[in-house]
Amino acid sequence: MNFIKRFFSAAKQEVSESDNLEKMDTQPENSEPTEKRASESEVERFADEPPAPRTVLHAPVLSENIFPEKSEEILIKAQPSPTGDQCMFTVNRTLMNGHSWYFGSFESASGSALAESLFSLDDVETILVCEATITITRKDKTLIDWVPLAKEIGIAIRTAMKEGGHLISEEITSSMPSEEDIRSGIQKVIDEEVNPGVAGHGGQINLLAVKGNSVTIQMGGGCQGCSAADLTLKQGIHTSFRKAVPQVGAIFDETDHSAGLNPYFS
Repeated sequence: MNFIKRFFSAAKQEVSESDNLEKMDTQPENSEPTEKRASESEVERFADEPPAPRTVLHAPVLSENIFPEKSEEILIKAQPSPTGDQCMFTVNRTLMNGHSWYFGSFESASGSALAESLFSLDDVETILVCEATITITRKDKTLIDWVPLAKEIGIAIRTAMKEGGHLISEEITSSMPSEEDIRSGIQKVIDEEVNPGVAGHGGQINLLAVKGNSVTIQMGGGCQGCSAADLTLKQGIHTSFRKAVPQVGAIFDETDHSAGLNPYFS
C-alpha cells in the first residue's frame, strides 16, 4: 500500500502531452492495388484537433467498414495511441476467442507463436492480445512515428498466422481462470491497495465489468480528469492488478476524463 501511495503522489506531479493521433494500414506487400495502394502505410494527422481522451486502447468489435467482407487476405489496421507509446493492430481474424493475454517479456511468450514472432523485433517491449487485436508497447518511448515498426509488426503477424501452430499456447488457454475468480481478485486489490492509495487525492477506482479475463474500470473523484491519469493507469493500477492477479488480460478504462473535477480535455 505504501508503494501505491508513493506512486500516486509522484504521478500527480507529472503531466504528459498528447501527440497527434496517427492511423495506418499495414497491408501485405503482394496485395493488389485498389483505390489506394494497399501496400503503402497511410498516416492521417489531425494537427488542429484537440487531444483525444487518455484511455487504454480498447479492443472493439470489428465494424463492417474496417475491412472488406470475406477477404481471404490477412488485413491489419494500425492505430497508435494519443501518447505514442502504444499501437493497436486490428486483424480481420480472431486471434484469441473470448479472452485476452498480456505478454510482459520474451520469456512469457514461450509456446505462443504470435508473441514469439513479435518479440523477435528489437523495439517490442510488451504485447497484449485481445480477441482480434494486438496492442504493442515499444521500448523507445521517444519515437512517435510508428510507420517503420508497424510494417515489421504486420509482417510478423502474417508470418505467425500463415505458419499455423498455436498462436497462443495451449497452457495459457487451458488454464484460464473463471470470471468470478478474476472479479474477486481484482476487487480485493482495489479495496485493499489501489483505492487507499488514491484516496489522499480524492480519487476512487471502480470495477465496472469482467468479461473472460478482461476487466473494465472507471476512475472517479480526483482521478477523473487528472492530468496524470494515464501514468497512474499504466504504471500504477496495471502493475497492482497484474501482480495480484497474473492471469488478468486486457484492462480497459471507461472514464470520461473530460467531465472530471479537474478536466484537462475541455
